Formats: sequence, C-alpha cells, structure tokens
Amino acid sequence: MSKKLHILFLCGWFPSRVLPTNGDFIERHAKAVSKKHKVTVLHIISDENCIQKIEIVSEQKDELDIHIAYIKKTKNPLNKLLLYRKAFLSLLKNIGDFDVVHLNKLYPFGIFSLYLKKTQKKPFIISEHFTGYHLPLSKNISFIEKFISKKIAKNAAFICPVSNNLKEAMQQLGFDGNYKRVPNVVDTNLFVPSESKNSVFTISHISNMVNRHKNIEGLLKVIKKLETKLANFKVEIIGENSSNYISFANKIDINLNNVTFIDQIPHKEIANRLQNSDLFVLFSNYENLPCVILESFSCGVPVISTNVGGIKEYFPEDFGKLIKKNDQEELLKSILLFEKSFKTKTLNKQKMHNFVIDNFSENKIALEFEKLYFKALK
Repeated sequence: MSKKLHILFLCGWFPSRVLPTNGDFIERHAKAVSKKHKVTVLHIISDENCIQKIEIVSEQKDELDIHIAYIKKTKNPLNKLLLYRKAFLSLLKNIGDFDVVHLNKLYPFGIFSLYLKKTQKKPFIISEHFTGYHLPLSKNISFIEKFISKKIAKNAAFICPVSNNLKEAMQQLGFDGNYKRVPNVVDTNLFVPSESKNSVFTISHISNMVNRHKNIEGLLKVIKKLETKLANFKVEIIGENSSNYISFANKIDINLNNVTFIDQIPHKEIANRLQNSDLFVLFSNYENLPCVILESFSCGVPVISTNVGGIKEYFPEDFGKLIKKNDQEELLKSILLFEKSFKTKTLNKQKMHNFVIDNFSENKIALEFEKLYFKALK
C-alpha cells in the first residue's frame, strides 16, 4: 500500500467563516489522512453575508487543500438546490483528478457522492457522526431524506460510524451497507499527561453548550449541591456561549467563586485546560463518541460521563465512571468519590495516554481509513 492516493473529503460539516468550529472533528480526520495521502476538502455552506450568489474561497492549511463555496442565502429551496449544484460543479474544476471520495455526513452531500460514482466511477466511503440518527431525534427525519439516504448507503463501499451504537441506529432506519467502525481521532502529541498537581480539586466540562444535548443546567444543579458537601473546589465550564448560563447559575444561587464560564477557545488550548483538571465531567442526554472524552484520557485525566451512545465502547473501567442519564444524585456521589481520592490516589496517566495512542492516534486512524480506500478501489 505504498501508492499515495488523492482523497476527496466531501464534507457536509466543516469549519468555515460562517461556523468556525462546526465539524472540527472531521477536519481532524482529514489531517490524519493527510499524513499519508493527498487530501482535498470540498464544502458548501449558505452565508447571509454573501454579496455574490456563489463565492469560492480556497486555501492550504495543515497539508489540506480546502475549497469552500459560500452560497447567498435564499428562502427558495429550488434556488438553493441549483446554487449548491452549480457551486459543486465549479469546485470540482478546481480540484482535478482524485481516487476516492470520503463523504462526511451521509445526507445531503451523499447525493454528490452518488453523482461522482455514476459519472466518474469514483468509489466512496462514508464517515458518520450524526446524533440525529438516534431515537427520539430520528423521528424528525423526513421520508424523502430516509429514501435518498438508503440509496446513498447502499452505494457506499464502506460506512464508518464512530461507534457500533451509531451503526445500530442507522441500520434500524434501513441504511443497509458495509459497516466498519472507525472512531474519532486524537492528536496524541498535543494531548499529553501533565505532572502538575492542583492544590484545589478542579473539574472541567467542555462541550457545545447546547442544553438539550449536553444537559448543562442539570450539571449546574449538581454543582450547586456540591457546594453543600465541599468547602473548596473549582469548576470550569468551557464552550461557545457558556456565559449564557451565568443567569441560570445566579437563579439557583451558585457561588460564582467556584465556577468559571469560559467561551469558545482554540482547540490547542483545550489540551491545557484538561491537563490542569483533576476530573472531566460530561452529563449528556445523548452522544456518539465525544472527542473530548478521548482527549481527556490522553491527558491522563479521569472522566465521569453518562452511559449514552457509543461512549462505553471505548471506556476502560479504571479510567473513570459511567453513570445513568440525568441522574443528578449519582453524578454528585461519583464526583465526591473522585474528590476524596484526588490527593492520595496515583493515576497511571501513561497507561491512559497509551490507550489513546493505540486506538485513536492520527497514525492509527489514518491506517484504518487507508485500508478501506484501497479495498474500495478494488
């Protein structure tokens, strides 16, 4: 497998000037693959600030050739469809020949993958991260989307959900295909253990701050209860618009000397925040395989998480604790147990880091995809 391939990453989600962090986990997959093969990224997104109907921006970043088409926003669905089609064909002219399409998010960009397979005989694989395939969210998927998605799935060489749990959800929707689980990737050179010790027990939470998804208000209620049990602790709540929750914290009378709300930070700074934590907490209502749990493990920091989605598939028992969804009392008890031992118990941080290297490093994930690319070409 010494031949260097040209992989077209066709992305329904990708960081852009409209949504700077949207699909950053896809960008990390692309960067991993680019260590071994040429990777070109194609993304199209509506932009209300567009003056022209279509504006194409191309750049080279971290060994990736990135081509993004910004589409003038329109309320007419037919006009939108025609603009996306025109933008896609324009972008293809900039890209040149390639070997395999790596589709990210099955629908709707999979329609372009079908087009490339039918017209240019280009095989495609699919990476899937979408939590919307799980019940009850999947009830919102229209008949048309399901119908087209089944066609796309059937024509893919491989479908690569980040967890078996997501695979099962997709199969229940009738998305039949050749499934091969490939998880998220972690930069194991950035997310490394730190030997520094905190004098104050420090908890971190990092997420997209969407309450129905991450249950931020439930977490804050537990922090309020924690104040009656612990005299001295710190919590960092990190993510886009996290400061919007200050009003809720005031409403339930949280001591803001204990809790810091930090809005969106660059990905590189997340490593530092995790390294300076004694515990990472995720209290989500649903998930697939959150990158931040794996990044926490890579930093040698234990995790308390709700046992939802595919999290348990990659969660060694001695790396933290899985709890029931929305069980505030269990979360409180679990935090107190970790606090009790945080000054005395010595974690095997290197064991945690090595686990991530073996399963989620750039080299590991790039090799997983490489095997599938060559099989797809056969």
